[in-house]
Amino acid sequence: MAEMKVADIRAMSEDQMDEAIGNLKKERFNLRFQRATGQLEDTSRLREARRDIARIKTIAAQKRAAKK
Repeated sequence: MAEMKVADIRAMSEDQMDEAIGNLKKERFNLRFQRATGQLEDTSRLREARRDIARIKTIAAQKRAAKK
């Protein structure tokens, strides 16, 4: 999965954002497991997944603040 773009995230609903965060957390867990066992080939994907999670959480917080 490639790095998520801000415009794509802003177009998501809250449910879609929650689902995306869940999927990214599962992927991150699997990537950490692969790294620990020496099977991880694309080490930069760990960083991308972590940043995608943060990006989605930030935009979700902005949307919640805008509703108030």
